[in-house]
Amino acid sequence: MHVLVMTVVHHPEDARILHRQIRALVDAGHEVTYAAPYTARGVVPRPWVTGIDLPRAAERKRFAAVLAARKVFKQLRDKVDLVLIHDPELLFAVWGVRRRPPVIWDVHEDNPATLSLKPWLPALFRPPVRFLVRLLEGTAERKLHLLLAETAYAGRFKEAHLIVPNETWVPDSVTPPGDDRVVYLGWMSWARGVQEAVEVARLLQPYGVTVELIGYADPQSRPVLTQAVADGVLEWRDFMPNDEALKRLDGALAGLSLLHDEPNYRHSMPTKIVEYMAHGIPVITTPSPRAVELVERYDSGVVVPWQDPKAVAQAVLHLRDDERERKAQGARGYTAARTNHHWPNSARRFVAQLEAWAGIK
Repeated sequence: MHVLVMTVVHHPEDARILHRQIRALVDAGHEVTYAAPYTARGVVPRPWVTGIDLPRAAERKRFAAVLAARKVFKQLRDKVDLVLIHDPELLFAVWGVRRRPPVIWDVHEDNPATLSLKPWLPALFRPPVRFLVRLLEGTAERKLHLLLAETAYAGRFKEAHLIVPNETWVPDSVTPPGDDRVVYLGWMSWARGVQEAVEVARLLQPYGVTVELIGYADPQSRPVLTQAVADGVLEWRDFMPNDEALKRLDGALAGLSLLHDEPNYRHSMPTKIVEYMAHGIPVITTPSPRAVELVERYDSGVVVPWQDPKAVAQAVLHLRDDERERKAQGARGYTAARTNHHWPNSARRFVAQLEAWAGIK
């Protein structure tokens, strides 16, 4: 089976797209052509895919990227068995094209809810755009195959669709949590707690506990982080490929998830929480419902109030001073992740469903 995977929004090294789904397809013996914004993101394709460079869609500049993706789709439609798209924008790249192969849209987010997180979209336009997005989703359900990243997304659609959760690769063994370094892994923005993370780092600095941030920061957050690094407050490693970034979790005191109370986060499981658990470190999270459910079910961390850096710092220091509890939370989280959230368990269902849609028995 030859699969064309396309994104113009996500980083080419996106963990869900590249390190889980594409890797699962390649490991199953399938060929993958991966069209993504390599040049715009400053990376090159992995050797185990055939890469095609696309423009990046960002803020209001999306039209050129969609046109470029549509051109690639037309060129390859007779050469691939299946097309997997990861952005709602790419629905316009595949609709209206004759003789197209089966197309799957992987729904990553609560798309109507994400509009509140887009500062480039004026508030006046958000209600009508939200309405149009819901119409877009309904049309996609009728014309394409869908995959969903969260069970909570199912309520937006009429039919049942395969859930491909944001799980992670859980290593065979892990290093016990240490006592002098706290980590954050993932995209950084105001709504994801950048301001709180910087303040937490300032509060912990006198106690010899370092805060290490790993991930791409949006334009609003980058100056704040750059200044914090210049002041010696924290370490920021910017974007790292997922397989490299995960290694930085090993031996940390705890992992942070400081999401704000935003509609898009209320139904989503922060992947970073599963990644922290998978690497045997305690989780410190704000009370996003799915995060609370996971942490409390497995007793794998601490829940702190929204936008409360002092509470976060206190939780860190408590774990630092209680080695037994720190290691116990890490061990419980690791066991739960290995048993219930190990990506290969879902990878088999994902590959089998794509094979079925491609007509491969």
